[in-house]
Amino acid sequence: MQTLSSPVNTAIPPVQFSFHHHRGKDVIFIKFEKNETLYNRVKKLIGVKWSNSHKAWYVIDNLYYRQKFKLPINKLSATTPSAIADVNQAAYTNFIKLLEQKAYSTNTIRTYSNEFQAFLKTIKTTAADTLTHQRINDYLHYCITTLKHSENQVHSRINAIKFYYEQVLGQSKIAFNIIRPKKAKQLPRVMSFQDVQKILSQVKNNKHYFILALTYGTGMRLSEIVNLKVSDIDVNRKTLFIQKAKGKKDRVVSFPKSLLFFFELYKLEYKPKEYLFEGQYGGQYSPKSVQEIFQNAKQKAGIENVKGIHSFRHSYATHLHEMGTDITSIQKLLGHNDLKTTMIYTHISKKEIENIISPLDHLLKNK
Repeated sequence: MQTLSSPVNTAIPPVQFSFHHHRGKDVIFIKFEKNETLYNRVKKLIGVKWSNSHKAWYVIDNLYYRQKFKLPINKLSATTPSAIADVNQAAYTNFIKLLEQKAYSTNTIRTYSNEFQAFLKTIKTTAADTLTHQRINDYLHYCITTLKHSENQVHSRINAIKFYYEQVLGQSKIAFNIIRPKKAKQLPRVMSFQDVQKILSQVKNNKHYFILALTYGTGMRLSEIVNLKVSDIDVNRKTLFIQKAKGKKDRVVSFPKSLLFFFELYKLEYKPKEYLFEGQYGGQYSPKSVQEIFQNAKQKAGIENVKGIHSFRHSYATHLHEMGTDITSIQKLLGHNDLKTTMIYTHISKKEIENIISPLDHLLKNK
């Protein structure tokens, strides 16, 4: 094991990096004393995970992270299942760097990174920058016909590959010979008012209750909830300012009046410093922790027709429509670019179908 310390900095404690083989992969462990600044930085690393057994954060040991942490690269492993061939290490590094320079969201970077890694592993020792467009088409055909990837995954892989060749290498746009698989047009699952109430009633912890209530009451995305800062809430105007949401757009939504008093009590009890919801080491709350809060409450409430906390956003939009809010207002509250995206909620709103009488009801009524 080789351990390196970060350069001395009086503002933050030193960071230790060590190389290990963990869960079948070569990884870099990251250890440091409790510090809010370092915690926030580590949480933003692509693919970072926490190891309970080692009590440390870790990332895959590759050229990108060796360079990012200024670690020696002469011992970089190329034997693990997750490894990328040496000939394509620079391609991967440049790929990630450009995604970061263009300020793509953490989720997009993570998705693109995973898809591009899979591509590089498949081509093995063939240099990515030497592949013809036909070879790339053959690879995508292989993903569809042999690997049987889902429509969404194929779309993500195509987008990641296009980004590398068109943005990183500056090549002309790739004209794929394959037909992009059509995405399934699925309607989102929503809950009734009663189901939402059942979930909220299962939460006894004030912080957890506030997280769920505010998520449903504003229709915010999970990423928006954890990025929310105390200063984003204007009590006097009863508004909430959402900064750099999806698409790097700001928007303003109404803050639920029913939570104004609870908000003041919450601040007195938990004393958040910067982020409205903060973790045990300070800094923003973990998205995974928010999902766990929702899943635990959902399970206790016996609600089975929805999956993750994003169903609160779908339910919020649908309930607004059922209460008579016009669709363009809902579009602005949700931050949708295209009204067509918001119109999907009119298809699941009971407002549109509750007055429709089934022919069977008419038949039996006159029987």
